[in-house]
Amino acid sequence: MDNKVSINNHSVESAGITKSYKEAICELIWNGFDANASRVDIVFKSNSIDYVNELQIVDNGTGIHLATLHQTFGAFLDSVKRESVNRSSYVRGKKGKGRFSFIAFAQKAIWSTTFFDEQSDKMLDYDIMIDASNKDIYKDNNKRISKKNSTGTVVTLSNLFGVSGYSFDCSEFLNHLKSEFGWYLLLNRSKNFKLCINGCPIEYHDIIADNEVFHRIIADIQNVEFTFRITYIRWHDKIGDKFYCYFLNQAQKELFKQLTSFNNNAIGFYHSVYVESSFFDDFVPTDGDHTGRLFGANLNSSVFKVLVKELQHIIADKQKVFVRSKGADKLIDHFDRKGILPKFRSNKYDQEKRKDLMAVIKEIYCIQPKIFKGLNETQERTSVAFINLLLESDEREHILSILDDIVHLRREEREGLAILLKKTSLSRITRTISLIENRFATIGLLKKMVFDLKRFTTERDHIQHAIAENYWLFGEQFHLVTANENFEKLLSKYLCILDGGTIEKMDLTAIKDKEKNRRPDVFLCRQRSVPDALYQDEEMEENVMVELKRPSVIIGKQQLRQIEDYMDFVSRQDAFNSQTRQWKFFVVSNRVDSYILKQYEEFKNRGKRFLVKSWGNLEIFAMTWDDVFRIFYTRHKYLLDKLDFDKEVLQEELQLKGIVWAASEGKRLVV
Repeated sequence: MDNKVSINNHSVESAGITKSYKEAICELIWNGFDANASRVDIVFKSNSIDYVNELQIVDNGTGIHLATLHQTFGAFLDSVKRESVNRSSYVRGKKGKGRFSFIAFAQKAIWSTTFFDEQSDKMLDYDIMIDASNKDIYKDNNKRISKKNSTGTVVTLSNLFGVSGYSFDCSEFLNHLKSEFGWYLLLNRSKNFKLCINGCPIEYHDIIADNEVFHRIIADIQNVEFTFRITYIRWHDKIGDKFYCYFLNQAQKELFKQLTSFNNNAIGFYHSVYVESSFFDDFVPTDGDHTGRLFGANLNSSVFKVLVKELQHIIADKQKVFVRSKGADKLIDHFDRKGILPKFRSNKYDQEKRKDLMAVIKEIYCIQPKIFKGLNETQERTSVAFINLLLESDEREHILSILDDIVHLRREEREGLAILLKKTSLSRITRTISLIENRFATIGLLKKMVFDLKRFTTERDHIQHAIAENYWLFGEQFHLVTANENFEKLLSKYLCILDGGTIEKMDLTAIKDKEKNRRPDVFLCRQRSVPDALYQDEEMEENVMVELKRPSVIIGKQQLRQIEDYMDFVSRQDAFNSQTRQWKFFVVSNRVDSYILKQYEEFKNRGKRFLVKSWGNLEIFAMTWDDVFRIFYTRHKYLLDKLDFDKEVLQEELQLKGIVWAASEGKRLVV
């Protein structure tokens, strides 16, 4: 029986029918899947000269019901398939055009279909035929009771032109099918959906670099919950000009699509997201109010808005994983090839600095790849050098605030970058290297003064100046109060430090003691609480006063008496004599005499090395310069021990600076 299509032959040709045999076959395959097929098979044979006369597309779908034939074939541009609309960048099977796609490479098409007829409760067969030379006529004939036990359709295309057996065997055709149907087969892998060529299923997994399924439950304002199945796919290669989120109803019919927020990343992050839910069964993909509609939601729905934000988070997190594992490495390789990265030496210390820089660059790149994209070589060098400069300074954590001014950071992004900037100990290592280097230089200078140049070195002109600027020799975290100033000024400055005032504001009664003009070489105070040995509930404040002697002076009874005078003076002053202040007085020179050695023995039961006098909360210590230097070496172990870092890294760097860390007993620092 001949049937007329509601359009003439010329209009069919001018209606935008594809001219690509690959797209034409895809249209016919989609017709099968739209008919609820779980398997579609492309069947063909080629002869010895690769000629193909006939090609079949076989599906196990529901068939073409005879009662809907005039709607599916007779109403061109108004097909029932308008409800199963576009699945990618162009429309498939919409408005009845899909069935005419065969004219791209075949003269004739016959649909041999089997469907279940509810009225007769039987399977029925019939054929539909269209000839390319008379496209506005379709014929249905051979109606009969089927001998088959299942529904389905076989589309037979004959009198092929412009194609050969190679056209359907080549990798280009195979990859086209993978790109077109890979996502659909992945979504339905649990249902065992297959697309085959001559009975062999197409393996589509090689085009998918990554995929993951997420489930989200979102409630509307009436507390009605909707479950969303979200399938994320990252493709190995670009599959289109844009990247979309596709929204499908329960029947997996695509209602609409939206561009993702990651289309302009230029980093090779080729992705698609497919969202399936009953929420879209009555969804209207517009932002209008749709007054009069009793059911369904639209783009302004609160549920949809929450869903979109969730999709953005999922894609953003996936992009970070991709950038960190793939894109960031490519960026570092690019910087290496171009010589953008600073030059680092081969020692472990410099290589750790390099790792630190690369880790921060990668994290920034993960947060916002655009920061490093589109830059010329000079801009790349400037950006990397700026980051490296901040990392090597105490300002490394300011990278976070700078970046936050450039791009809006999510809470998770801020926390991740903050952890990265804080967890590395490299900045502390850098500062420690510099600190140790400077301190060893100071020790070297002092050694030269008190040992090699002792004939020319004086306490006032040389040693006092050196110690005043390097009072860490007698303990960390002390405040320098005075250096070579009399007791009256010393007291004023001391009280200022403790009370946080200034000398000008201090209302201090002048000291009338005749000893007030005595000048201790160095007075240090440390506002640090130390346990009180006598009263466990109390704490002491520690203060240090140092008397430096020129190298030629041997410390004996006379020098000790001078320090005792200082102790007497302190104990007589109202502002000094609190029992909660601990006072330590040091006298230092190159040698001590037999009297001092006897004092060591007398006080050794106190468990304090170098102690020669003690009463109450006042103590006197006599030391040689060699004692001071050896204590320096042992004290500086803590700087290394507190670093969560390989000691060999510091050892190698210090050796380059002429400083040797000896792994001998006690692990002492030696030069």
